[in-house]
Amino acid sequence: MATLTVRNLDEDVVRRLRIRAAEHGRSAEAEHRDILQTVLIGHDKTPTRQQAAGRLAEFRRRTAGRGYPAAAELLEQSRGERMETLTGKGEGA
Repeated sequence: MATLTVRNLDEDVVRRLRIRAAEHGRSAEAEHRDILQTVLIGHDKTPTRQQAAGRLAEFRRRTAGRGYPAAAELLEQSRGERMETLTGKGEGA
């Protein structure tokens, strides 16, 4: 492995690098390596839409038939209960 030293960086660039590193839970040096690798080699770890859709489809396949209601159903139920609470319906009215 080679070593690279970068001098005369603007303080704002260094600050942004440190913030970005903290957001990703790694050191500024590790963040710098990742940025260089992504830009120069193209190993971006962010999945493409197609990759994300494939992973989601696989997850749905693995969890199918577990008997849990869909999020849309839970949301609709919650909204209905909230509406009943707000309007006073459903309390023997």
